Amino acid sequence: MSAEPTLTTGQRFSLARCSHCGSARTLGPAPDRIHEQGAYGPQTPRLHGLAGPVLGAFDRQRLALLGPLARPPARLLDAGAGRGRFVAAARAAGYEAYGIEPSSRGALAAAAIGVPVEQVSIEGATVQDGSLDCVTLWHVLEHLDDPGAALVRIAGWLRPGGALLIGVPNLGSLQAQLGGERWYHLDVPRHRVHFTPAGLESLLAASGFRPLRVHHLLLEQNPFGMWQSLVNRGTRQPSYLYNLLKRNARLGSADLVVSLASLPLAPAAAVLELLAGITRRGGTIAVLAQNGE
Repeated sequence: MSAEPTLTTGQRFSLARCSHCGSARTLGPAPDRIHEQGAYGPQTPRLHGLAGPVLGAFDRQRLALLGPLARPPARLLDAGAGRGRFVAAARAAGYEAYGIEPSSRGALAAAAIGVPVEQVSIEGATVQDGSLDCVTLWHVLEHLDDPGAALVRIAGWLRPGGALLIGVPNLGSLQAQLGGERWYHLDVPRHRVHFTPAGLESLLAASGFRPLRVHHLLLEQNPFGMWQSLVNRGTRQPSYLYNLLKRNARLGSADLVVSLASLPLAPAAAVLELLAGITRRGGTIAVLAQNGE
């Protein structure tokens, strides 16, 4: 294992990296309530209403990735459901879907739109063994200190042959290489584990799952992540535009000028990310796995 420095606003953290699979772990404990503040606070993001069609396209792609193993009316649990957007999309598509979410802001936002999301963690959830056809973990696993234990628990909830769809940032991506300490998806110390495809597939196999497909061409997060990682080289606050949309950055900042001036680079960043995905170095990956029979 080797250590390398990473950067977050005002603090530095170290990653311990596996010499075999390339995955890494953030060293040191996460601050209390880190998923309840900053960009993860309860405030409604800027331009949220205008983003609806784009977010809907992201949800449809996620459902399409799940489709080969689980189609409606399959029983679906979205673990780490956030504000319940994907649960709502899955229910509209015909799935018997509900979610669990440890943060109060997510559960309350889901309740406000009538989506069934229980405020509970994976560790604390009560789910009958073998009762689910599919589970989705979309940008959740990297937040857990013990992702292996969570996967073993989820394997018990799924019926034999059930589906698991996982989305995580890819530490082996071109984005990660170009972004370095300011890679958009690094997000330490919230992200506790940083996966490579090989590392995630190995963990899935050790937890009772059979990885079937690894997808690198993803609309959600990847093109924006490439652009933001490049722009991060010129801003004082990492991921300024993302944080601005999340109401975690000031409008009156020189970083706004840098970000606006960099908007013409967005198409080139999208093409670069497309090439990265084709060569299996996408900024994030989605892995479809099957529960052991």
